[in-house]
Amino acid sequence: MWTNENRARYKRDRLRYPGDVTGEEWAHVEPLIPPAKRGGRKREANMRGVFNGVMDGPSTGCQWRHIPKDLPPRGTVSRYFCLRGWDGTLDRIHDALYVGCREQAERAAGPAAAIVDSHPSPSSG
Repeated sequence: MWTNENRARYKRDRLRYPGDVTGEEWAHVEPLIPPAKRGGRKREANMRGVFNGVMDGPSTGCQWRHIPKDLPPRGTVSRYFCLRGWDGTLDRIHDALYVGCREQAERAAGPAAAIVDSHPSPSSG
């Protein structure tokens, strides 16, 4: 909820980019990221950097090819975005943060009401 008391907490001015996560935010997300696969090469990608790259797109509207140069390469960010979308990690992160925010606001984990549009669609004439 946007109140004068917590507005400063969500201010993004101190971060490099609007999509960067703070240390506190990363502490919630990091445990939800799957560990590297066993065998083969060691994971070289900085997962916080990759997550910042994934978050940079929606927060700025930038395309993959315009990801800032000090974040991991766009191919790495794009690959992890697709992989984590496919394996359900992004959904799990969203759900965990959503439930956590609702519980912090002392609300039920799921919404208690829904809005149903009763107008017929133009094509159902």
